[in-house]
Amino acid sequence: MFDTLTSRLSGVIKSLRGQARLTEANIADALREVRVALLEADVALPVVKAFIASVKERATGQEVAASLTPGQALVGLVYEELVRLMGEHNAALNLNTAPPAVILMAGLQGSGKTTTSGKLAKWLHENGKKKVCLVSCDVYRPAAIEQLKVLSAQVDADFVPVAPGEQPVAIARRALDYARKQLADVLIVDTAGRLGIDEAMMAEIKALHVALDPVETLFVVDAMQGQDAVNTAKAFHDVLPLTGVVLTKLDGDSRGGAALSVRFVTGKPVKFVGVGEKLTGLEPFHPERMASRILGMGDVLSLIEEATRGVDKEEALKLTKKLKSGKDFDLDDFKMQFIQVKKMGGVGALLDKLPGQLGQMAGNAQVDDKLITRLEGIINSMTPGERRNPVIIKASRKRRIAQGAGVSVQEVNRLLAQFEQAQKMMKTLAKGGMGKMMRSMRGMFPGLR
Repeated sequence: MFDTLTSRLSGVIKSLRGQARLTEANIADALREVRVALLEADVALPVVKAFIASVKERATGQEVAASLTPGQALVGLVYEELVRLMGEHNAALNLNTAPPAVILMAGLQGSGKTTTSGKLAKWLHENGKKKVCLVSCDVYRPAAIEQLKVLSAQVDADFVPVAPGEQPVAIARRALDYARKQLADVLIVDTAGRLGIDEAMMAEIKALHVALDPVETLFVVDAMQGQDAVNTAKAFHDVLPLTGVVLTKLDGDSRGGAALSVRFVTGKPVKFVGVGEKLTGLEPFHPERMASRILGMGDVLSLIEEATRGVDKEEALKLTKKLKSGKDFDLDDFKMQFIQVKKMGGVGALLDKLPGQLGQMAGNAQVDDKLITRLEGIINSMTPGERRNPVIIKASRKRRIAQGAGVSVQEVNRLLAQFEQAQKMMKTLAKGGMGKMMRSMRGMFPGLR
C-alpha cells in the first residue's frame, strides 16, 4: 500500500548522506521530496502543509549525534511526526458500560461495513472473550441481512432476525432487548449505506443513534477512496458523535493517504484497519507500527502477534515432540506449515510487515498465495505412504501425482526439492543447531546477512 511513499522517503534519506548537520539549506530539497511523496500518496493538502512545517521547524539547526547520519536523524523526526499525525498510540474500544455495549457501524455503501461487523465480532470473541450479537438495520439492500446472518454463523455470534417490513429503529430497539435477554456483552449494529451523503441517510443514522445510545460509533471508510475518504469522514463527523474510524481495504492499491489524513481532519482516532476478505483480516491500528512500515522499517510486533494468534499451538507442539523424538519431518508436516501460513492471512500479509531489505526481497519475489494452494493440491494427490516416505516417489508416481493435482511433473519435482531443503533445516533445528540453520538459510536467500 505505501510502496511509492516508502521508496520516495528512502531516496530522501540517501540524498542527505555525507552532511554533518541538518540545516535549512540541506533539508529544503529533502522536505520538497517528502511533500511530493505525501501528495502522491493522496494525503490531504492541509495535512501535508502542517506536517512539513512541523518537521522543518524541528529539523532546522538540529545537531546530528555522532552515531547518526543526517538522513537517519531526519528519519527519526519524520517517524515521530508520522506517529503524532496518526494518533501516537492505539485507541482501544471503550466497552466500559453495563452490557450489552452497543457498537454502531456507519459509512457509505460499499465501504465494507457488513464484512467489518463480522470481523469485529470475531475479533471481540477471540481477543476479548465477549459474547456478541449482530443485527442488520439495512432494509434497503436485499442481501445485507442475509450476508450478516451467514457471517454471524461463521464467527460464533448470535444473529437477531429481521421481520419483513420492519423499520430500522424498530429493529434496533428489538435487537437491544434481545441482546439483554441473551446476556450478550456486545451488540454490533450494521446500518444502511448510500452511494453519497444525503439527508435521508443522515436522519436515519441519527435516529438509530438516539434509540441505541451506543458507547462506540465507528465510521467505516474505504481507504481506496483517497482524499474522498477524508471528506466523507468529516461529513459524518459533523452530524454524528463519532468515537473512531475503521479503514478498510488497506491491503489494496490505495496509496495510504487516508490513514495519514483521517485523524487530523476529524480529530477521531483510527481504531482498526481491515486487510483482505478473510474474517481474520482486522487489526488494531497502531500509529507507531504504521509509521515504521511507511519508513521501510517493517512491523515486527504485528508480525509476532499475527503468528501467535494464527499458529495452531497443538500442531506446533506435535511437530516439536516428533522432531525431538528423532522422527523425520514428512510431507504431512510440510503441508501443515502451509496451512499455518494461510491462517495468518497468507504470505503477502506476512511479507508486508518485514523490514527493509527483507521486505523488498520478498516483494520482488512476488509470492502468490495461489502457489500455496497448488502445493497443497500436489501433496493431497499423494498416498499416505508417499507422504510419510517421499523417497519412494519415482518417475511413474510423479506422473500420477502431477495428473491428480492438475500440474506438470516439473512442479512436483520443485515441491520435492523444497521439501528436502525444509527437512534438512528441521533436522538441524532438532539438534539445536540454530547457527547452522541460519547459515543454510543464507544459501536459500542470498540477500540475508
